[in-house]
Amino acid sequence: MKNIIIPNFWDMHLAYKEKLLIKQNFLNDDELLKIEAKKTKEIRVKLGLHGIVGDLQFVLINTELHTQEDTLKDFFKYTGHNLYAAMENEFEKTFVLKNTATNSADFLIKARKKGKNPYLDFNIHPKTKHLPNTRIEAFVFKCSDIKKYYTIQKSRGVRFLTNNIIERDNYYYIQTIPSSFTGFSYGLIEWKNIVGDYLDKGFTSLKLDFNKPSDNYVNNIKALDHAATRILAKDRDAAILELMELTNYNFDFAIYVKSMNSITSVARVVDGHFAMVFTSGIKPYISDKESGPTEKFVHYYGSRVHHLAFHTEHIEYTYEMLKKNGMDFLIELIGSPEEGLKQTFSYPSKNTFLVSEYIYRYNGFDGFFTKGNVADLTGATSKQ
Repeated sequence: MKNIIIPNFWDMHLAYKEKLLIKQNFLNDDELLKIEAKKTKEIRVKLGLHGIVGDLQFVLINTELHTQEDTLKDFFKYTGHNLYAAMENEFEKTFVLKNTATNSADFLIKARKKGKNPYLDFNIHPKTKHLPNTRIEAFVFKCSDIKKYYTIQKSRGVRFLTNNIIERDNYYYIQTIPSSFTGFSYGLIEWKNIVGDYLDKGFTSLKLDFNKPSDNYVNNIKALDHAATRILAKDRDAAILELMELTNYNFDFAIYVKSMNSITSVARVVDGHFAMVFTSGIKPYISDKESGPTEKFVHYYGSRVHHLAFHTEHIEYTYEMLKKNGMDFLIELIGSPEEGLKQTFSYPSKNTFLVSEYIYRYNGFDGFFTKGNVADLTGATSKQ
């Protein structure tokens, strides 16, 4: 079995382990996942972890040094986030982006200047090896008692990138090793004073002369709504259960598109604004022709975050302005008020491999797609 964040993961989920080892013609379904998810919630409560971890605080994106500023410019043109701080030390250079008009999670765009990259093995795939340091490396969640969290998780063997909690001027921080199922880490942050102040005396502040577009269309692009990670069919249940073991997120529902060998699974946290989405195959990869766009993506890009979705007001106008400002799309704006939402996917960024989704929901609809358009959205990504 794989070297994973939680060493006794398979001992806690023996039925799932047996399913992977014994079943010859592997097919995903939700029956066992629901049983294991219920058990995981009970374990969280028993351990004292329930309620310690909250909503998403920031997404950590690592780029190459030579693409970092272009990535920042992309965020200026194609999101509502703006530069809050730029800083560096001898090991890394970091840009902090915020959308202060919303309750959105922040983005930290980092590039290593020196030191080992623990994610390197996850980045060497046919379509990603030319940017070997580039991926979303961590989702970092708010934590109300990081010392308690660390003590509990460390006692059960959870593997972190550092031996101790990192203390900065305004926060405490800890981050797991990368997940073998998703390729990213889970981070926890507890603020000392000002929430969202990442500045630290261990870094030198930088001045950058970059500006947002003068047209106000970017103001229509609001909070980060969800992130969708593409993973192997056999890792679907494990990725969701791992998320539940390390945060307070819970499995919500899954939509199967059998014609494209694809499942979209959604996890949410109570009172949270951000959802974690996992897309996988129903059955494992066989060939490009037989396996569908999801398994094909993982085959060529590895397990990684496929897209970031942003809540978008005045979506028709914003869509047209994004095109006018250089963004290409995998699919036209689809959906309607009657269906509950409108949405679209961009082509992946040449700097990060990330697709941007723009989504607007009507009349209290809280889904991520409709039964009528999920196949169109999934199929559009086969163009990558």
